[in-house]
Amino acid sequence: MTDASVPTPAAQAERLGRLEAGLKRRHAREGRFKLYGRLAIAFAIAFLVILLGRIGLQGYSAFTAHSVTVPVYMDTTRIDRAYPAGTNFELLVAEQQLARWGVADPDGSNAAALRSLYSSELKFAAAERVSRSPELLGRHTQIRAPLSDDADLYFKGEIKRSTPETQRRLSDQQMDWLDRMKAENVVQRHFATALFTNGDSTEPELAGVLGAVIGSALMLLVTALIAIPLGVGAAIWLEEFSPRNRITAFIEVNINNLAAVPSIVYGLLGLAVFINFMHLPRASPLVGGLVLALMALPTLIIATRSSLKAVPPSIREAALAMGASRTQTVFQHVLPLAMPGVMTGSIISMAHALGETAPLLLIGMVSFTPGLPTSIVEPAGALPSLVYIWENASERAFHERTAAAIIVLLAFMVVMNAAAILLRRRFERRW
Repeated sequence: MTDASVPTPAAQAERLGRLEAGLKRRHAREGRFKLYGRLAIAFAIAFLVILLGRIGLQGYSAFTAHSVTVPVYMDTTRIDRAYPAGTNFELLVAEQQLARWGVADPDGSNAAALRSLYSSELKFAAAERVSRSPELLGRHTQIRAPLSDDADLYFKGEIKRSTPETQRRLSDQQMDWLDRMKAENVVQRHFATALFTNGDSTEPELAGVLGAVIGSALMLLVTALIAIPLGVGAAIWLEEFSPRNRITAFIEVNINNLAAVPSIVYGLLGLAVFINFMHLPRASPLVGGLVLALMALPTLIIATRSSLKAVPPSIREAALAMGASRTQTVFQHVLPLAMPGVMTGSIISMAHALGETAPLLLIGMVSFTPGLPTSIVEPAGALPSLVYIWENASERAFHERTAAAIIVLLAFMVVMNAAAILLRRRFERRW
């Protein structure tokens, strides 16, 4: 046999050059891939910062408000002792304020203009004071009430004198009056507690998110009570007990398809079935919870099945070898080990349902609902629909409250997602 030919030094150098060139190209491709990944992450972070920054800049001012403390003489000739709420206290205060300033008002136009700077809450605060202390009639007292939305925006710098008078809602005279109030130290800037303690209102300075928060909480309660048991049960049956046949495969395919169905389709389904057919109360948390439960079921089933699959088969085999039944194996061994993933999937699906807007619009939760809901069958709002209503309002002050409501909604979703992460890390098992 002849020995294999030994490559010449020139051939070895050529082969080594090709290897080095190939390594350089591979390293260059890896470097480009890492660069693309870093750029993608940088773009995502930049857009997130822009989004949150824009919302924060627009909504931070809604967390503060301006109130005015005004002296008022409880004129017995104009205040009905039996029904104080029927008195026009805003006009009464405006007329007395003009008299103290020495401003003539022959036709009442000045009083009407000054009255518009006070919120209607002034009337209710004064009426409550008279009802609680009737001895104030015929005396001087002080009433504190919020300023109107336009006056509040003026003090926040949103309405400027540089804007032509015909293009703003405050006249130069009204701005002069507000400056005079400020100089007299009767205007106070404080935390806007009404934003978190009031329900929706047609007046921006009195509108709050509490009604929508309660409506969202009731809706999520209905969603959780329906979707979690049904979703977890369906996932356990499909993963652990169902036979492997065409019917099961058909069900699995449709569950995966339902997870990709647009949410507005579920709104149409809820409108047709729960409202038009079953005649359940329109715009109620009950209907909203049922619709969101249908929407959350596919995601919850998929997440639960993934958690069950993550449990090693050796756990099942060991339990069965020790004499446990199939049901005992699943519910006493497999499900407890998969519970962190199940809880994570449940919380994430609830957080997803919390942010849905389109289904709620179709079942009537876009209508104005003052007051606070007390049951799941009363008309109520929700945070996403409240954002939609406020953003489409004509008053400029509602726009800052829209951003504030978005911040509250984002805070709810961040808390829910953080809870999911903590639960997963707390109970997660490494196999």
